[in-house]
Amino acid sequence: MLKQKKYFGIIIVVLVFGYLVIPNIIERVKSGTTIVDNRSQSATPLQYITLNGEAKKVPEFTFLNQDSIYVSNEDFKGKVYVVEFFFTSCPSICPIMNKNMKRIEDKYGLREDFGIASFTIDPSHDTPSVLKEYAERYDVLSQNWHFLTGDINSLYSLANKGFNIFASVNPRVEGGFEHQGYFALIDKNGFIRSRSDSFGNPIVYYTGIDQENVEIQDVDLLIEDIRKLLKE
Repeated sequence: MLKQKKYFGIIIVVLVFGYLVIPNIIERVKSGTTIVDNRSQSATPLQYITLNGEAKKVPEFTFLNQDSIYVSNEDFKGKVYVVEFFFTSCPSICPIMNKNMKRIEDKYGLREDFGIASFTIDPSHDTPSVLKEYAERYDVLSQNWHFLTGDINSLYSLANKGFNIFASVNPRVEGGFEHQGYFALIDKNGFIRSRSDSFGNPIVYYTGIDQENVEIQDVDLLIEDIRKLLKE
């Protein structure tokens, strides 16, 4: 008798679970949103990215922008800013990245305490005049969105060593260059910051391209986290 009651209780739990959960699962399958993104968690305040036990800071840099004006890391002091590495003739991920970066500019571009630094990885082609035309193509309005070019070794050192964002010349790939489509978030004191994943680890960088079957894109998370840093 006791065993029958136990089985009956289990059956009730299963039926209740099915009633509450299964319709939601079916709906998510129909809508194509069955993937759960563990990057949607957020640490408040945002985490510092550490290297050898120390918070990682953006290294010093000086490059020419699209207006042929020298811009350095000091020009971003006191500003929250986003960093990317791209090239203007990129046939693949860069247009998507800068479409998303434009969303960020539309949200925060008129603020004096916000900026964007877009570093080219093809400086031999991407001169200030080419970058100027590219900025106009994206209808860039902010005075604080700088498209930057200069010495190729310095640019690649900044990408691969300064940010640990991979960039390389590769004639075998479409466009002649390969790079990671990441956005880095920098606080007002020059430290790289990010939210944490569901395991409590910093995600480090935000994906600048759109991901399939993900309800909330990284650019949406980044827009939210920029707002948090602006309040610090």
